[in-house]
Amino acid sequence: MTFVVTENCIKCKYTDCVEVCPVDCFYEGTNFLVIHPDECIDCALCEPECPAEAIFADDELPAGQEAFIELNAELAEVWPNITEMKDKLNDADEWDGVEGKLDKLVR
Repeated sequence: MTFVVTENCIKCKYTDCVEVCPVDCFYEGTNFLVIHPDECIDCALCEPECPAEAIFADDELPAGQEAFIELNAELAEVWPNITEMKDKLNDADEWDGVEGKLDKLVR
């Protein structure tokens, strides 16, 4: 099992989860974070820290979010590692909870 960042993180990119990760398995894109599945130790510390409620165990993903398992793995290989909390995106609160944001993901 690993944890997965899902669609609601897109255009929000709160980084509260990064701050508590003991193994630094988060990777950062322009408007999204991902978890490297081979580095995640399944400690579950990140899940309750996410203000957007966008992190789930891979076996507890909400319906329609399954593609994010592969997307996290793919992008974690090319994006830089993030180890410290940063400011959220300026319009994060406006995008939190908006559905259908996959087309807004900046790769």
